[in-house]
Order: sequence, then structure tokens, then C-alpha cells
Amino acid sequence: MKPETSSGTVRRCFAVDLVADADMIARYEAWHAAGGPPAAVTAAIRADDVRELEIWRVGDRMFMIVEQGPGYDPVTKAARDAANPDVQAWDALMRTFQKPLPFSPDQTWTEMTRIYALSEQP
Repeated sequence: MKPETSSGTVRRCFAVDLVADADMIARYEAWHAAGGPPAAVTAAIRADDVRELEIWRVGDRMFMIVEQGPGYDPVTKAARDAANPDVQAWDALMRTFQKPLPFSPDQTWTEMTRIYALSEQP
């Protein structure tokens, strides 16, 4: 079960590594600055009821927090993304900067498992 936020969205977290090269990391960050991603990619994310998406970085490790509304359906999103040339081009470009986690060699953005929540503590 995915953790729900107070707004009724579902929060999911993912991790991936970047190629450990300072210039590549700087370019990756520049692509993610405000207005950096193509408008069609941002629109595709929002169209699938993704309410918030943040990416954090430490060294060459990335952490992504996604809050999905009740209209989010992973099967529908995957089909729409596969049919969207702008999303496909963006994903291909981003994969040139990313490298899979050592224990997840066949994928990028590996989903994480929440193991602690302060709100659940007595």
C-alpha cells in the first residue's frame, strides 16, 4: 500500500544514480531548472494526475518524490508515454545522464519502500 498524504494523494519515492561526472551532473541539473523540461513533457506528467514531482540530489544519487492524485493510473500513463514522441525523446536524453542502481541493473528510477513515518509513531 502506498502512503497517502493529508490531501488524499499517494506519495511514491524513487532513486537513480547519475553518471559521476561534474559536467554531466551540471547539464542534468540545467535541464531540470524551471522551464528546462519541454512543455510537452510537463503537460504529459500533469495530464496523468501527478500533483507534485520533486527531484533531489546528493553527490551522484538522485531521489524523486511523486504525489499522484486519484486519477493516476500507471498502465494508462505507460501507454500514453510510449505513444508520446516528446516524452520518449526526453526519456532517451535523460538516460544518457543516468545509470541504474547497482542492485537494479535493468531500470532507472527504482521505486523505494518507506520504512518509517513519524506520523505513525506513538
